[in-house]
Amino acid sequence: MIEAEARTLLRGASLRVTRPRVAVLSAVHEAPHADVSTLLTLVRTRIGTVSTQAVYDVLRTLVDAGLARRIDLPNSPARYEGQTWDDHQHVVCRTCGTIADVDAPRVAPRLDTPRNHGFTIDHVEVTYWGLCPACQPERGQRNPESHRSSHTEEQDNF
Repeated sequence: MIEAEARTLLRGASLRVTRPRVAVLSAVHEAPHADVSTLLTLVRTRIGTVSTQAVYDVLRTLVDAGLARRIDLPNSPARYEGQTWDDHQHVVCRTCGTIADVDAPRVAPRLDTPRNHGFTIDHVEVTYWGLCPACQPERGQRNPESHRSSHTEEQDNF
């Protein structure tokens, strides 16, 4: 993403245009699914000195404004991406942590919970787990059912 596009997006979200915001938004689009450490490196190559806290603050602002999406995965630092206009899902490699986008099905299945515990559900995220092509030869064609038993109990308790 070029800086002019980032400025336009920031203005469109009624956010003040600053060098850190432009640099972080550009980095999020340049390196989708990146963690803060990666984004911090990219931002520093663009504008020089910037604090880690400033990048966290800008990311929070971008997420709140709908210009970035935070991806929270178990046992992994938060990841960020700029594609927020659709409800795509992700596939994650269990070995190397690579994340890729998965298009949402045209007709998304409705996920009803038997008990909503008083919550009003406004969003559902689905993450697919497996082995990426690069990791498959290393671990062989592993049976996906081997992970299912440990997660089934957690899902049943939801």
